Formats: sequence, structure tokens, C-alpha cells
Amino acid sequence: MNSRFALTNSLFAACLALMGPFCVATESQTDSGAKVNPRLEGELIYKRQCADCHGAAGEGVNGAYERSLVGDSSIGELTKLISETMPEGEPEACTAEDAQAVADYIHYAFYSPAAQVRNRPPKVVLTHLTSDQLRQSLSDLYAHFSEIAAVSETRGLHGLYFDGERWKEDKKKIERDDATINFDFGHDGPGDGINGKQFYIYWEGGLEIQETGRYQIIVESSCSFNLKLGHAERMLIDNHVQSGDKTVFNEPVELTGGRVYPIRLELRQRERKTEQPPAKIVLRWIPPGGVETVIPARNLRSGWAPNAYSLQTHLPPDDRSYGYDRGISINRQWDDAVTAAALEFAQITVSEIWPTYQRQHRKDKTDNRTKLRDFLVELIEVAFRGKLDDEQKSAYVDQFLMTTDDDSEAIKRVVLVALKSPWFLYPSLGELQNASATAANRLALVMYDSLPSDDWLLHRVGKGQLANEAQIRETATRMLTDYRARYKIRTMLHAWLNLQHLTDIRKDESQFNGFEPELVADLKASLNAALDDVVWSDGSDYRKFFTRDWVYTNNRIAAFYGDCYKRADELATTDLSPSVGDPEHRFGIMTHPFLMSGLAYHDSTSPIHRGVFLTRYVFGRTLRPPNEAFTPFSPDLHPDLTTRDRVSLQTGAEACQACHSRINGLGFILENYDAVGRFREQEKAKPINAAGTYVSADGETIELEGPHSLASYLIDSDDARRAFVNRAFQHFVKQPIEAFGVDASQRLMQKFVESQFNIQTLIVEIAVISATNPSILEGQGT
Repeated sequence: MNSRFALTNSLFAACLALMGPFCVATESQTDSGAKVNPRLEGELIYKRQCADCHGAAGEGVNGAYERSLVGDSSIGELTKLISETMPEGEPEACTAEDAQAVADYIHYAFYSPAAQVRNRPPKVVLTHLTSDQLRQSLSDLYAHFSEIAAVSETRGLHGLYFDGERWKEDKKKIERDDATINFDFGHDGPGDGINGKQFYIYWEGGLEIQETGRYQIIVESSCSFNLKLGHAERMLIDNHVQSGDKTVFNEPVELTGGRVYPIRLELRQRERKTEQPPAKIVLRWIPPGGVETVIPARNLRSGWAPNAYSLQTHLPPDDRSYGYDRGISINRQWDDAVTAAALEFAQITVSEIWPTYQRQHRKDKTDNRTKLRDFLVELIEVAFRGKLDDEQKSAYVDQFLMTTDDDSEAIKRVVLVALKSPWFLYPSLGELQNASATAANRLALVMYDSLPSDDWLLHRVGKGQLANEAQIRETATRMLTDYRARYKIRTMLHAWLNLQHLTDIRKDESQFNGFEPELVADLKASLNAALDDVVWSDGSDYRKFFTRDWVYTNNRIAAFYGDCYKRADELATTDLSPSVGDPEHRFGIMTHPFLMSGLAYHDSTSPIHRGVFLTRYVFGRTLRPPNEAFTPFSPDLHPDLTTRDRVSLQTGAEACQACHSRINGLGFILENYDAVGRFREQEKAKPINAAGTYVSADGETIELEGPHSLASYLIDSDDARRAFVNRAFQHFVKQPIEAFGVDASQRLMQKFVESQFNIQTLIVEIAVISATNPSILEGQGT
């Protein structure tokens, strides 16, 4: 910046005459009595002192301040920052009224979120399927010819126990639901008249997947067995003849969140002439980023489950430059992955989907070739989210049927071309047929990250029953209870809490003995259970995230964390169950030990990590990246200082305070929780100082005293509510909310308040806004 300059009254008068219509701020008076507009004065000061470094419109300048001058600080915060730190190296050149005038100008002209929307109105951008949307869409395209699993609360697998080594109805002795598969029958067998030397057990049900990724499925057994997963004929592990000493078998498989895969496990104990080992079988897994454990009852559903498919092809990560996944990037890696996915699905179409269709239509009188054409047309219409005209049928189906007599080859060619087509990869391209088809497409994307494939939904499209807001709201409400919607809600909550980055939580063993990977896995499951409990409770009240006074715990958690996570029963089990927590020390999910341990170093707390988390994610505020790499002071260098004292010392410089005045003021509030999330009242024999502050988006300074004060404030914080609503909208719609109308955010906030902060209602309203707003078509191609 240049040095302070003096403006004459005549210059002010000339500028006012030229720019008066733009400047609407309150006027002040010069010494001579002429009225001066402070915002105009701020503009002139900015152009003279600031534009060389920050750009004429705050866009940044190469070699100086390259980042855009945008954010959400209040005018008061900007005034303080400018007065204390700007111009760089000469902060005394712009203080008091001048600093306030500059702050007022840049806030109005280009800095504030409102200014950014005004200067560059957001538009709905044409996007292709994200990796998860591609995976989900292929799963639903498969399920269209099978069925979607209905939500069931019956846990475990349904077991049939027979005396003898095969299924004979007259030999069935036991029929029951087993919560888990973890049995050591020894030499006596299951009992109830079953010969321990020769018996057969058949378990059937569904495996519910709550996180997409690579799983290791593990069976430990001393008997012969086979395990089928996903399809009645899809063998995952085949050990139908037990031989040798091998008793542990495992197979990797990619599974998709929000899906229930049919699982069938058969165990045979055959009588041997040689010494027979005791009968044993255990069904375990290693989930993505987790540890080996018995598959818990919460992931098993008793009874029949329809065939299901999960793409095994690895898909590249999506663009996240806006803070949420968007289908923007197009490169060789993405194109190769889409081609590989199409080829994989073509093969599964030949081996499983087409045979299923043939069985379903075995009574049809049409010849095989006509039946195949009907099948391919139906498959592509579901993939393209609308009816094909004659020209499309010829291009996508008929020409391939005419060029080969091999049904399998024809299917592969048709599927490959269809799944590489923009009509499949770009969901909004087909939104011009009719209102109901458009609404169904948007609802499936919002609620499931997928395409319309359910018969009941397609029936409504065919009947034109998604033509008004009431019909759309009723449909979205029905979709809300689906496994797929439940999965998407959970991933939204994970994004809100930034949990996807907490993948490897380890601690100093000398300080935190017993903080093992198994405990971390339990803590993650405990937090997930708490999130689900709030969302699916009767009130679905967002405020319960901060006030809930019960916890999900098990023996391992209770043993490590003590009374604040004690069990309500005496059962020796690792299963999670709800229990009364410690209302004096635990305040909702913000103080959950999984979150607190994840937002800490391996040997100490991190007020900075916790403060950044609260600022960016919970309150939805903007923080610019640090100017240089940050390495925390080692506790060994200052053995007598508390963590709070050490962080204050390191971040005390004026250059740091622009951000750390926000960060530290929130991070210190959680200092009662150590590096593993255990409550403490002292550090280094000194009482914990958990006092802090938060400056809201409207400039109000709130004094907070510890986690209880934070929880109480979060209940009523407009900033926190708005952050939650905006995060939910971005996650479900994958577009900026402002693109759906300048008042869309405010309308959604109002609905949220009127519903008593009902999360389920919020998701439905997000779907309604997306499905009823015509502006989504106007931005295509921008």
C-alpha cells in the first residue's frame, strides 16, 4: 500500500457527483461542512493504498496477495484487522475512521458472501455423475431387475439347524435368528437332538453396508462351508470339502454404502472315521479403515434379501474445490474408469441380469430375440432416465442386434455404448420430457445419489403423479426411510463433522495405554449410533446433537473412559447399547471421545485443530490457509506451560491473530478433554482454563466458559444452524444453494425453524426445492 493521502473537499465533491448513485452508506461531514460518503472515501483509500496488492476488485495479484479478498468477517473485525496490520509494514498509515471506511467499502463491494453472490450470481453447473453416483446408479440399474431391500429392524441372520448333513424338513430341529455368527459347538453340536458328529446349518439374511469401500470377509471354521454374497449363485468363499489344517478363509470385496446384500452361509459337520475336530464357525470382517471383528448384529438383517450388485472397479476421487463432491473433472483417468465400470457391468448383465429377466418373462410368448430387444430397451430407458424414441432405439439397440447373432456379445456392446453415453453420465440432459420425469430424476439424485429405478417411483412418473409440490413432498418423505437415503444422511453428517479425515487415530502408548485400534473402532461405531439416534428419533431434533445426555457404549469403552461411559447392565459384550452418560462432563456429540481424540495430537490436545473444526464446520465460517507451514511448539521445550499457554505463545504475533483470534477462542473451550477425549480438570497440576470467545457473523462477541457453555450456545446459534443447513444442501444437491434463488437459503432456514429443527423434514425440503425449482435447467452449459 502507499502512504496516507489527503483528500480535498473539491475531490470529494467531484467523486460524489460521479458515483453518488453507487454509494449508499451513511454520510458524514468534513470540517467545512460538506457531506462525505464514508464508503466512497473507503473506495478511494482502497484504490490508492490497497489495489496494487489485492487487485482492483479484491481478486488478488500475482506475486503479492494471490488469493481473492473474500470472507465472512464482520465490518468490525475487518476494521480491527486493517487498523492493526495494513498496509503491510506500515499499519499506522490506515487507522481509525480510514480503516473503518476501507472495511465498509470492501465488505460491501466484493468481500462479504452477499457481495460475492451479487457480483457473480451462482448458477447450476452441468455435471456428470460423481464416483459415488456412478456406483449407486449401477447398483440401482441392477436392482431394477431384482428388487430393493425394504428397511427391516430385525437384526441377525435367520438360522435353520438340521440333524444330518443336508436339508431335510423332517430333520429340522432348530429355527431361530442368530444375532451374530460366532459359535464353538465343540463335540456336542448345537443341541436339541442334533448329533454333534453330523449336522447341517443354513443361515440366510442380508448384510447392511453403511460405508462404501473395500471389505475383507473372513470365515473361521473347522467344518466344511460355503458363503454366498450378493446373489444366490455368487460364491464368495467355497470350502465345501474341509481338508488339511486350514481353518481361516478370507476374500476382499468392494461394497457400496446404503445397500443390503443377500448373504447365505451353509455349514456341514460330516462324521469322520478319523478323529473329528470340534465344530466351530465365526463370521468376521475388516471394514474400510477398521479392524478385524465379528460382523455385528447391527449390520445383519434376518430373512430374505434380494440380489444386489456392487461395482468392483476403482473410481477416481471427484473435484472438491467447492467443499463437496462435484462431477466436474474430465480426464483420461476418469474416462478409463468409466469404461472399465461399463465393461464390468456389461459382464454382470450377461451373467445375472439377463437370466433374471428371462426367468421373470418365461411365460411370454415372444421369441428370444424380441424378448432380448425388449430387455435392452428397458435397461437403457432406466439408465437414461426416460423413454427412448424410435431413433434412439435404432442407434442404441437395433444396430447391435443386427450385427451379431451372439446374445452375449450384443448385450455387451449395447451396455458399453449406453453407459458411456452422455445421456447416462449427465443426469440433467434428459430433463426435458415431462415434469414428473424431471422431478423423479432430481429426487433420486438428491435422496439416493442415483437414478429412478424403483417400480413404484417409475409408476408415479408414468401416471404423471409428480407434477406438483405436494406430490413431490409426499414422494420424498417415502424415499427418506430407504437404506440408500439413510446412508446419504449419515455421510452428510460425516461431512458436517469432517470425519472423513479422521482415518488413523493413534496415541502415545506411554501416556494412553489401552487406546488400541479396537477401541477406536468402537468409538467410531458409538458416534455413528449417536448420530443415527438423533436423526431417526421421533423429533429428529438437530439440537439434540448438542444436548443429548445418553451415550452408546460397551465394555471396552466403559473400561477405558470410566463413569462417563459406564454401562447400564453387567453384560460382558462388545455390542453397543445406550446408557445414561455423565451430564456434568459430556455435552452431546461435540465432546464425543472419537471426535476429541481425532482433533488432537498423538501426545497432547490441539486447541488449533478443535478451533478450526468448530469455526469452519460447526459455525460455517471462512478461514484462509496459513501463510506458511505451521509446526507446533513441542511440549518438551516448555515443560511448565499448559497447552493453552503454549498455543497462545506461538500464535501471539499480530500476523497470526487475524485467524487465531477466532481459532483459539473456540479451541480453548474444549481443553477439558485430553488427547483421547477423557475429561480432566487439571493439566500440569494447574486448573484447566476453558474460557473462550466467539465472534458471530453479525459481529457480536459471545463469551463462553467451557463445553457446557458452548453446547448451550450452539442450540440457539444462527451461524451454526445456517452452517448445518448449507452443508446439508450442498451434500444432497451438489450445487450452491444460491443458484436456486437468492432467498432459497432463507426459505430453507425458515422451514427448519418452523419444524422445530427436524432433520428429516430438512432433507425432504431440500429435495422439494431441488425438484421444483426450474432454474436448474437455466444453468446447463454454464
